[in-house]
Amino acid sequence: MGKHRRPGPPDQPSRAVPQVDPSNPLAAYHKRRRPPLDIYRRHRPAHGGGGHLRPGEPRVLEEWDGFTYQIVGTAPTLAAARQWADTQTSHSE
Repeated sequence: MGKHRRPGPPDQPSRAVPQVDPSNPLAAYHKRRRPPLDIYRRHRPAHGGGGHLRPGEPRVLEEWDGFTYQIVGTAPTLAAARQWADTQTSHSE
């Protein structure tokens, strides 16, 4: 068998084991509630398929609520969806 290693850049910390701050009793809880790959906003094609295909079709906009992604709206095009996803939102821990 080949080598077993985590895919991704070598400078990215592993999220397999949460690092706990001993001074904060809720640190492990907050670590588990982070979205996958720390993406709080994402967009998906409304009719399925690859995200880069058919840029003129509508997109479904989703936001992380601490447990799962929730649909919060739609965007008419890929450009509008990317603009929405790139806007900064506040995330409390």
